[in-house]
Amino acid sequence: MNLQHVFFDLDHTLWDFEKNSELAFQKVFVTNNILVDINDFLSVYKPLNLEYWKLYREEKVTKRELRYGRLKRTFDAVNYTISDDLIDKMAIDYIEFLPDFNHLFEGTFDILDYLKGKYKLHIITNGFEEVQSKKMVNSKIYHYFDAIITSDSVGVKKPNSKVFEYALEKAKAKKEHSIMIGDNIEADVQGALNIGMKAIHCNFEQETFSTTQDFISVQSLVELKQYL
Repeated sequence: MNLQHVFFDLDHTLWDFEKNSELAFQKVFVTNNILVDINDFLSVYKPLNLEYWKLYREEKVTKRELRYGRLKRTFDAVNYTISDDLIDKMAIDYIEFLPDFNHLFEGTFDILDYLKGKYKLHIITNGFEEVQSKKMVNSKIYHYFDAIITSDSVGVKKPNSKVFEYALEKAKAKKEHSIMIGDNIEADVQGALNIGMKAIHCNFEQETFSTTQDFISVQSLVELKQYL
């Protein structure tokens, strides 16, 4: 494919967001004396969080509305009375605690070691600027990447073409020599394909999906060695 640059998403692709998020919430609940079963909470929160992130990508909610709304609606759904002030504190605590947990998907170091000698590696993430670098440093993968692009630094989110164009410019890469690897078909795969980059979908949950676009899909990071 004449590739020179490999761009990765971070959350749900290399960094195990769901596992680390659960651990962060456990700490948040203890810190703030929240008397809700964590499993009941997460069963409601997880789909709501995905819903809010979609709205955030589409510029339909702000960062603050995302942080507040996903918690408020979850507590309402589990019939737990909580003040807005405490929700705001929990939202801040969660973002502070989240980078303290460093679980990566199986094969992360293996695939990064394998690719580092062959390509320039970069990150494109919609995650919040204030925590993404901390996650990478604490999980010991920061040094693998040359350019790290957050949507906050661009002002728009994937799949907006401006994010990918900015990333290519920052990495000094050409789209025809670049590939995007990520878990989200809309944000990562479709966003890259729309500007002429190649893309690989990380389908770790082995979900079924339908699309007219042609791209590679893998179910583990080690499978990337078959294509890169």
